[in-house]
Amino acid sequence: MSKIAVIMGSKSDYNVVKPAVDVIKSFGVETEVRVISAHRTPEEAHEFSHNAINRGVEVIICAAGKAAHLGGVIAANTTLPVIGLPVKTDMMGGLDSLLSIVQMPSGIPVATVGVNGGENAGLLALQILGIKYPEIAKKLSEYKSAMRNKINADDIALQSELEQK
Repeated sequence: MSKIAVIMGSKSDYNVVKPAVDVIKSFGVETEVRVISAHRTPEEAHEFSHNAINRGVEVIICAAGKAAHLGGVIAANTTLPVIGLPVKTDMMGGLDSLLSIVQMPSGIPVATVGVNGGENAGLLALQILGIKYPEIAKKLSEYKSAMRNKINADDIALQSELEQK
């Protein structure tokens, strides 16, 4: 079956990637979770990106803060889809991370979700896999139906509360 790799530049970023890992696992998709730094372990980043496809990885999520070069470094060395997950920083609230990830040069695309948007990174990776795997697409449809049902129920409850006032 399919596998999504989730890598982060520092172990301290795990709290940001955990929602991605959780949502991916809830869909029954295998994850490979690693700490690899574009700057401090460049050889490992190079090896990872060159060999991910051989390990069955089909989508890679890269979480990084500040200079946030991890996604671009990985994307430069693979044809797999790469999703950048900017991590909030104390210095600029994550704007530095967001801009570093989203401003890739031509030929090196990195899809990017919002700052600390781990769940959306996981869901985007699943949607990419859903093109190939009908069972994932079906679960995504059910997931979205459950969201719609919750919002509709919340609306009904709110309307009821407002009528009573």
